[in-house]
This record gives sequence, C-alpha cells and structure tokens, in this order.
Amino acid sequence: MQYGMIIDLERCVGCHACTIACRAEWEVPVPYQRVWVKRLGPTMTDDGMAATYYPGLCNHCDKPPCVDECPVDMVEMTFTDAKSQKTTTMQVAATWKDPFDGTVQVDKKRCIGCGACVDSCPYGARFVDPALADDDSEGKVDKCTYCKPRVDQGLVPSCVLACITEARIFGDLDDPKSAVSQYVKKGAKGLEVKDGHIGPNSMYFGTRKDISLLFADYTPKLADMDSVKRRAMMASMAKPAMRRAKEIGVLGLAGAMLVKGFSENDEK
Repeated sequence: MQYGMIIDLERCVGCHACTIACRAEWEVPVPYQRVWVKRLGPTMTDDGMAATYYPGLCNHCDKPPCVDECPVDMVEMTFTDAKSQKTTTMQVAATWKDPFDGTVQVDKKRCIGCGACVDSCPYGARFVDPALADDDSEGKVDKCTYCKPRVDQGLVPSCVLACITEARIFGDLDDPKSAVSQYVKKGAKGLEVKDGHIGPNSMYFGTRKDISLLFADYTPKLADMDSVKRRAMMASMAKPAMRRAKEIGVLGLAGAMLVKGFSENDEK
C-alpha cells in the first residue's frame, strides 16, 4: 500500500479551507503551515495565459531524503497495519517511512530539532516548531502526516474533508481501482526534483497550461546533502552538550551560550 493525494487544479478555487482545517486539526502555530495554498499567475506559458494555485504539503516520497538525513540513533520499532493488524519490526531514527501505508512520520519524543530533515526536504514541507522545545531540543519537527490517526480509523485527512470543491482526493495508489490511481492514469503527476528521483506521492492534475505553470515555478532541487550532514552532526553534538551543562552546572550561563553559539554558527 502507498497512500497518496491528488490535487485537482481544475477544481481548486484557492479558498484555503484545507489550510484552515489542517491548522485547527493539528493546532499548527502561526507562521508555520503543514499545508499551504499559493496563487500562481496570471502569466503567459507556452500553452497560453494561465492562472492557478499551488496547494502544497508533504509528498510522502518513495525515497524521502528527510528520512536518510535524520542523525538520531536508530532504535527497533514495531509497526502494525491498521487494516490487517499484521506487524513488522525495523530500525528507525526519529523520522521514517511507514512499512505498511507508505506515509512519512516523525517521532517528536526522539526528535532533537536539529533541522537536518527540514533542510533536506526539497519541498519546504517540514518546520521546527519552537513551541515543542524541551530539555533535549529547541523545538521539534512537524509536517503533514496525511492525518495518519484519522486515516487509521477509516477517515480521510482533514484537508480532504474540508475541501468545498472536492479538489483533494486521497487513497491507495497501489490499488488500481482507487480514485487516486484513476487520476494517475489520466496524467496526474508529482513535482519530481530536478536531476533526481524521489517519487512524490502527492500529485497534481489539471489543464496542460496550469500544470506547466505549476511545474515551471515549483519544480524543486535536491539540497546540498554535505551541508545538511554537517549541520546534523554539529546539532547532535552541541545540543546534548548544552543539556549536560545545564544538568551539572559546570559551564554556567556563559558556557551554555558558547555551545549554543557554536551550533548556530554552523547552521549559518
């Protein structure tokens, strides 16, 4: 199974019902967003004048770079299929791709807020929420989860439920009879990265000129992974050091600020 979402640009009217529903469902603080809607055009394309919207969200990719870049130590975790109740065990960091439904999830308890996954996401779909800061981090990563708790109960994501024009279609891309699979057969496609393949499973369908406008403006590039890895490594070292300094009281305020500054400078 691979859950996916189709955004039908011919139906989307840019009303933001989806973004409001998502914010209410997950208590997303301003100015962050799990989903967003951006106006494109009107402007000329090779196929004529076009104006459309870019409803964005996590793409729950086949090969998510965010998962590979998480520096948190691996632990063994058991997963259960919400439908069949089958289980499987695998090693995961603080973010992973679910082995049963293909969604990409985050363990906020284990996340250290380093931002490596945020930097590695070519779609800008992740953010570090400072309101979730604890003794181990200055915040925790958050993003669209396809409303997994709702979906596991047989419901649809809140953005899909709220869409007044039914422009968001959710389902199993591996099921050839599903509505999302039918859209793929009609030509729906994801915003694939330039010079790479990560397999986005949130996809778009629309007129040729609207798709042309969207892909011209928002086809992303993969991040500089060497820079991401350096940031992740320094964050994983510096933040535990800050915690230890607070616990033993040896470095005091000046020492803690020094360690914090060291981490921030590397992030820049």
